[in-house]
Amino acid sequence: MKQLLVEIEDYAQEKNVPIIEKKSIAFIMKYIKEHNVKNILEIGSAIGYSAILMASCKDDVFITTIERDEERYMECLKNVKKCGLDKKINVVFQDALDVNLSADLKYDLIFIDAAKGQYTKFFEKYKYFLKNDGVIITDNIKFHGYVGKSSDIESKNLKGLVQKIENYINFLKENQEFDTKFYDIGDGLSVSTWKNEK
Repeated sequence: MKQLLVEIEDYAQEKNVPIIEKKSIAFIMKYIKEHNVKNILEIGSAIGYSAILMASCKDDVFITTIERDEERYMECLKNVKKCGLDKKINVVFQDALDVNLSADLKYDLIFIDAAKGQYTKFFEKYKYFLKNDGVIITDNIKFHGYVGKSSDIESKNLKGLVQKIENYINFLKENQEFDTKFYDIGDGLSVSTWKNEK
């Protein structure tokens, strides 16, 4: 498994595919173990790196992961199979905003790590699939240190993206339904839980 993970890391670097930082995935894996997380929904598979690590940290973890990019989806499928985790990880090829999940599905953990500009939409769509004591974790809250400094950014596209992440952070801070903690780990993580167990 270790060797396969190194190969995935090398591929990501070579092809410029963003994968989760090691400190961030270590934090999530620790959370999975400590809170006995079993069912995970991941928005944004990329090439399967985070899903593979989450699935391998406990025997009874099952993951549904959604990816809209065909090349990354195919690579994710291949990596999941190579690691022998195809019974624990279900990879869905679709835009996460178009996926229709069965209304009775509930997850212990929802991990958002897809199109940064859509974070609020992902959160609003998938919160209904979170268990009462579940958690929504979002990655890249700092976005390489740009967040909080959007006024200094010259590139229009980058500035727009950073502002969307800043808006998402404000959305979390002002949310009436969820309590959110922010962690200065890796590229920044937010951890949101229901305020009142419904």
